[in-house]
Amino acid sequence: MGTQHEVTRKQPLLNANGRIEEPGWAKQLVWDYNRDCIAAPWYRRKEWDYYLVGDGQTGVAFTLSDLGYAGMASVSFLNYRDWTEHTETIVEPLPRGKYGLGCCSDRGSCGVTHPKIRLSYTAEKNKRRIYCYFPEFWEGKALEADIVLYEPNMDTMCIATPWAEKPTAFYYNQKINCMPACGWVKLGDEKHRFTPDSAMGVLDWGRGVWTYDNTWYWGTGSGWHDGESFGFNLGYGFSDRSSASENMVFYRNRAHKLDEVTFMIPRDESGGYAFMEPWYLTSNDGRFVGSFIPRMDRQANINLLAVRSVQHQVFGFFSGKVVLNGGEILEIKDFLCAVEVIHNMY
Repeated sequence: MGTQHEVTRKQPLLNANGRIEEPGWAKQLVWDYNRDCIAAPWYRRKEWDYYLVGDGQTGVAFTLSDLGYAGMASVSFLNYRDWTEHTETIVEPLPRGKYGLGCCSDRGSCGVTHPKIRLSYTAEKNKRRIYCYFPEFWEGKALEADIVLYEPNMDTMCIATPWAEKPTAFYYNQKINCMPACGWVKLGDEKHRFTPDSAMGVLDWGRGVWTYDNTWYWGTGSGWHDGESFGFNLGYGFSDRSSASENMVFYRNRAHKLDEVTFMIPRDESGGYAFMEPWYLTSNDGRFVGSFIPRMDRQANINLLAVRSVQHQVFGFFSGKVVLNGGEILEIKDFLCAVEVIHNMY
């Protein structure tokens, strides 16, 4: 079993040497992120806000990121009825903070205005608004979305970990699952409405300085089980996790911490991952075990010299057993979720 050090004291993220003073996990953002304390040049910083919103029929994802060398804004439209998707991404050189990505996740606004896209996020007490307009998104059709996510009194997944080989490199991340969603997304003339009784969203909020070549494994799901809010965050492969993992189940807005999780992905004849074959997800503490049946692989291969990224974000259904902190067992059946393998070099 691994170490799972919970951090509860409010404190600066980085000390005077630019290192994480107390690595571990938390249920809220107890670490204060201050760019002035980072022991790396501005072009090595990585900052991103990613939202995934959906119900059983339609999903939409928004990414706004300042990667130092490049700024990126990306939108994905996800059709869960016929398992089709389309993604558009714009890239700008050297954004130098112009998107306004904040030092905390729960307040403020950020966004990008570009000839191809307008994307903005606004966060205030207990809710978040996402607005997007992409005039030439897919086959001449515009995409527009206006969505509000509600954040009740709930636990979240927070983690702060360094890289063992470079202690001034760090990963600071918060995942907020199971936020009820209200609003709409429109593609061409077709509008899909999200209602809080059937739609939820997740925020992936990240800040850090990374080493150059990394692969991460991430799984996320937000929805309901027997009428109660249920979700999970799974992740590994990224930074030194000797102090904590980011694996967590959310049930009735409370967190249930897991130890280590592994994605057992089948291989094809060439030895590569067979992403569209059934996966097996398992934890070493036996508290998260089951199968993942893929239905759609959202692939991307970005090569911009200084920025390279090979992505497989796979959408499908999880079925299995989840054990809560008190020993209660949840039998999960056909739970819509996404799991991914991302290889980044930047």
